[in-house]
Amino acid sequence: MELHGWGRYPRQDAQVVEPVSRQQCVRAVPNAGPLIARGRGRSYGDSALGPQVLSTRHLDQFHDFDPLTGLLSCAAGTSLDDILKTFVPRGWFLPVLPGTRFITVGGAIASDVHGKNHHRDGTFSAYVSSIQILLGNGECVVASPTDKAELFHATCGGMGLTGVIVSAVLRLKAITASDILETRIKAPSLDAVLEAFDANAASAYSVAWMDCMARGASLGRSVLVMGEPCVEGPLVARRAKAFGVPADMPSGLLNRAVARVFNATYYRRARSGAPTTRKPFESFFAPLDAIAGWSSLYGRPGFLQYQFVLPKEAGVTGLREILKRIGQSGLGAFLAVLKLFGDANDNPLSFPMKGYSLAVDFKAEAGVFELLDVLDGIVAAHGGRLYLAKDARMSEATFKAGYPRWQEFEEVRARWHAHGKFMSTQSRRLGLA
Repeated sequence: MELHGWGRYPRQDAQVVEPVSRQQCVRAVPNAGPLIARGRGRSYGDSALGPQVLSTRHLDQFHDFDPLTGLLSCAAGTSLDDILKTFVPRGWFLPVLPGTRFITVGGAIASDVHGKNHHRDGTFSAYVSSIQILLGNGECVVASPTDKAELFHATCGGMGLTGVIVSAVLRLKAITASDILETRIKAPSLDAVLEAFDANAASAYSVAWMDCMARGASLGRSVLVMGEPCVEGPLVARRAKAFGVPADMPSGLLNRAVARVFNATYYRRARSGAPTTRKPFESFFAPLDAIAGWSSLYGRPGFLQYQFVLPKEAGVTGLREILKRIGQSGLGAFLAVLKLFGDANDNPLSFPMKGYSLAVDFKAEAGVFELLDVLDGIVAAHGGRLYLAKDARMSEATFKAGYPRWQEFEEVRARWHAHGKFMSTQSRRLGLA
């Protein structure tokens, strides 16, 4: 069957194996050819694509929960949405929540996802106590930060290339209310938004929408959005009431003119210094979840989300150069999100480092790939790297420059029977065994 990631680019025919139990999953791997695990297909590019794919979507059970410690044991195919709907009413929340709640636990670990609180709380893997991993030789092992630690750290952020994540134990955090208090600040330039990030570094959550099409003195103008957990109020997990987008919308629907009008209108209508507003956690953390299938807006050709991180000391110079290149390109940049990251962790392929991360959406059209090659060079020159969970086209050289511990990662894979068994279209492109 034909598969694609959330960006709908690229597409690939694949044989899909869908075990409906842990036992079937364990039996499927030893006799299979090279494969890659796939959850709900929410990684953007080709990291969950390959000639043979093992789907974990039926492995979605809760196994155990300790209400005293917040430790939750669940299967890898369990979605973050299911966790929130079940445990928010009981006073528990995910310590790290990315831009969508419709990913699986296995995918969140394999991508080592981050949220709007990375500057304070780190990545998803910081709250994973242990992982059960199905190795290439058919053996199931449990790895943790203190037991089989090298396998644990390689699996967190390892894009499914160490083995199939079968289940995990997560540490949820206790909450007394589910809403978020949101405050917005308009920043008229790149310098202004970076200063605002620093001035509000104590905020629990922060993220900035950025107008990548602004030029001149308005280069990098943004709206910084900050959030603090409510202390009192209801404990509610609302079911999604998303309106749908028809599949394969006309590819010309989103164009540069539309993007320019949208960006200018969004910035103009933002109310700087407005009173703090109370918002449901769903709309604060994942506003696009309200639009089911929103990636279809780009049409059948799909889109590429280009997300990079630059070290903080190089952030101003590098971001300014990249924004100028995007503006000069004449290509529509439809959605851009800027985040402040905290310290890196010990996982060899985890994306975040202390600095600034910008994610920009581009329609997959003529000229975009050439532009992104240029941006790759700027990112590399400033000591940055690209996010593997969003990538669909970076070169082997760009990957290995951005992730200097890739050889250490490969050595761990070799010791734990992954070579020749777990590979994806992405891993082949990036020169991993």
